[in-house]
Amino acid sequence: MRRAGGGAMASFRLALIQLHVSAVKSDNLQRACGLVREASAKGAKLVALPECFNSPYGTQYFKEYAEKIPGESTQKLSAVAKECSIYLIGGSIPEEDGGKLYNTCTVFGPDGALLAKHRKVHLFDINVPGKIQFKESETLSPGNSFSMFDTPYCKVGLGICYDMRFAEMAQIYGQKGCQLLIYPGAFNMTTGPAHWELLQRGRALDNQLYVATVSPARDETASYVAWGHSTVVNPWGEVIAKAGAEETVVYTDIDLKKLAEIRQQIPILNQKRCDLYGVEMKK
Repeated sequence: MRRAGGGAMASFRLALIQLHVSAVKSDNLQRACGLVREASAKGAKLVALPECFNSPYGTQYFKEYAEKIPGESTQKLSAVAKECSIYLIGGSIPEEDGGKLYNTCTVFGPDGALLAKHRKVHLFDINVPGKIQFKESETLSPGNSFSMFDTPYCKVGLGICYDMRFAEMAQIYGQKGCQLLIYPGAFNMTTGPAHWELLQRGRALDNQLYVATVSPARDETASYVAWGHSTVVNPWGEVIAKAGAEETVVYTDIDLKKLAEIRQQIPILNQKRCDLYGVEMKK
């Protein structure tokens, strides 16, 4: 971990936990917390879990596994973040609030405090004939806000899975000063090989920032089979770390000096024609 001349951290280690998710919530929580401790012991300062890390992914599971926030899962995340003195991006869990269900990511700081809560904004309603049909809106409600949090290293923006397809969301995060976007996500065996890496590289290159995605490990016996391949892409659009399909922890160093150099070499963020076009955050 290096410091820039002004005292800010120039680089830090990020860990992505590609967790094998079972139908037993207590096992998922125990395994996740154990891997968080392992990542911290290896020098990770930001650690991220996958989408629906505490439950199987599927509309038939969301109500059964849903929790209030704070609740069992988020209390354990808060405790392990404080124990390890790290920033913990808690993947996502099914959240129940006011009779509605959400797909929600929580973030905890080194003191265990809740720093951000992102409810998935864009619900995964698709139909690819002969391959996959899925409709999150059958059970879930959408979130209605952007979610960012500050660290001593950089500002981080959050999205969940399908949120990554919407370039405007990433662009606004970039405009707000984010240098790293993290998307817990569970692409499937149709959309994964086609779009998973392509979307990450596009978001990173267009906005000259780092993009990290965190998938569950692939389970061929599950009703919904995740693609896996948790990935980190740098602001040049290069894949700098990538998992396979199995349970693993991916480590990479986020180099903010490199980000600054890329933005200086190809200064598109200062060359935008705001007199001709623009993307704005409405709420």
